[in-house]
Amino acid sequence: MSIKHSYCVPADSVPGYHPANHTGTLNRRLIGPETVGAKQLEVVLGVVQKNKGALPHAHPGIEQVCYVLEGRARAEVCGETMELGPGDCCFFPANEKHSFVTLSDEPVRVLVIYAPPYGESPDKVIR
Repeated sequence: MSIKHSYCVPADSVPGYHPANHTGTLNRRLIGPETVGAKQLEVVLGVVQKNKGALPHAHPGIEQVCYVLEGRARAEVCGETMELGPGDCCFFPANEKHSFVTLSDEPVRVLVIYAPPYGESPDKVIR
């Protein structure tokens, strides 16, 4: 018997969580295996407070994209640093250490896309 999923996900319909290796961050897993049955990717809405964010880490075998909706942040990956604002995005290759920190006074709202799905599994993080 297959499980019927709704393919439309209001952000406030999924619980928030605080990801490991991040500070001042509240995420909501919008698209993933458990919400819509996605098997190849995952979409997370993150809200990151001023001077907070992802400490340096990597994800084995998982690519990541961050697309900034609101606020300003600094992304670092592979020796490259960029300040990001609304409409900007960055790519974190699989296995490469990266960080993401809010620079603006207001929180950053960011869409994070993982392929394949990350699911916040501790065995999928390299510190």
